[in-house]
Amino acid sequence: MTVLECKKLLTPGRRVHLVGIGGVSMFPLAQVLRGMGLSVTGSDFNADSPNVKTLRAQGVEVFIGHHAENVARAELVIRTAAVHDDNPEIAAARKLGLPVFERSQAWGAISMDYRHALCIAGTHGKTSTTSMATHIALAAGLDPTVMIGANLSALGCGYRVGKGDTIILESCEYCNSFLSFRPTIAVILDIEEDHLDFFKDLPDIERSFRTFASLVPDTGMVIASADDRNTMDTLEGLDRPLMTFGMGPYADIYCQNLTWDKGLPHFELMSGGIKLCQVELKVPGVYNVKNALAAAAAALSMGISSASIARGLREYRGAERRFEYKGTLNGARIYDDYAHHPSEIHALLDMARTLDYDRILCAFQPHTYTRTKALFPDFVQALSLADKTILAEVYAARETDTLGISSRDLAERIPGAEYCPGLEDVEKRLRELARPGDLILTVGAGNLNQVAARLAE
Repeated sequence: MTVLECKKLLTPGRRVHLVGIGGVSMFPLAQVLRGMGLSVTGSDFNADSPNVKTLRAQGVEVFIGHHAENVARAELVIRTAAVHDDNPEIAAARKLGLPVFERSQAWGAISMDYRHALCIAGTHGKTSTTSMATHIALAAGLDPTVMIGANLSALGCGYRVGKGDTIILESCEYCNSFLSFRPTIAVILDIEEDHLDFFKDLPDIERSFRTFASLVPDTGMVIASADDRNTMDTLEGLDRPLMTFGMGPYADIYCQNLTWDKGLPHFELMSGGIKLCQVELKVPGVYNVKNALAAAAAALSMGISSASIARGLREYRGAERRFEYKGTLNGARIYDDYAHHPSEIHALLDMARTLDYDRILCAFQPHTYTRTKALFPDFVQALSLADKTILAEVYAARETDTLGISSRDLAERIPGAEYCPGLEDVEKRLRELARPGDLILTVGAGNLNQVAARLAE
């Protein structure tokens, strides 16, 4: 089934069933489809999920558990990427001859109805840049529809159903899902080795990103990081309009006179030697300067004023689990961050070292065995930047340990690091270590954020 076939079926009154409806990207999809006039049902395993409770309060029929009979009244089925062909609802839909689409195909079909379909991709920084672009669009009064991979305080959630002609989508390369999107503006922040349980190697990843950029029409725009060599190599010779962003005048959109006020960056947004506006960010780190440049470049390509760009970026205070302040413990300040790739951890700890703390205590939970094994030396190097590193066991996610890799192996290579097999052990050790003047970071894409929440209570 194709994106075009999905688009033809997404018409008012049609009955659509969403498998995994409570998920982070399926829930907003349900809201958008309801807004389009479709009759929505769904299934999920968690009856206590806030998303499931919200859907039920809205009158959406949500079945708990996945059962064949749940799709009996559906005319088409949309599934989350975590649901495979052996799922009883997917098997039943196939038997009934119902069309089955991936979540990304549905978002791609929806995006075709918008004048501006801004899709933000890259190995790192997608959530933050999508969030910044959302703030700018709101400041410009565009009334956008939005899908982000984390909650944004300005929205109170990770999505927004707007009535304007703009849709903003965080676009993930895993399983090539972003190739189902239909961007008019494609942002590529950077390209590195990741998701090696799906991609073969870096050239395989680069081919996927080039295909993503090629989805942009001749009337659209590709926005790319001039500071990332892999991105520039990937896009070399691409026959699409291209705008670059970077930290200097070699890029089309760049920053000048970067200064720091209490750890927060201020800079002049520049284009061709002309100052467009003064940007004052409320989030720290050079990586957020680059994210802001990407969001600003995308906004400029849509004709948004520099005044709206400055206001939108000034009002951005960060997204959930992106250096998110959680509270204090024994006089130490606690922040939680989603970083799970060595480059992200390196950037996070580099930024943290510029702040006024006596010690950085970093608790890290690796995400997946394949990533831990493939990038092991880079994890060792990045995590060595902390004054003290606590390693929780690998978060398996979608995998089983067939590689014989453990966080204990990392702890043995990082000076002064400690291995804690369970989250309760991590929490106990941080309580013992914390003292005034410390910065405590809980880092990773798994469930280590539960420790941060308990420490801050």
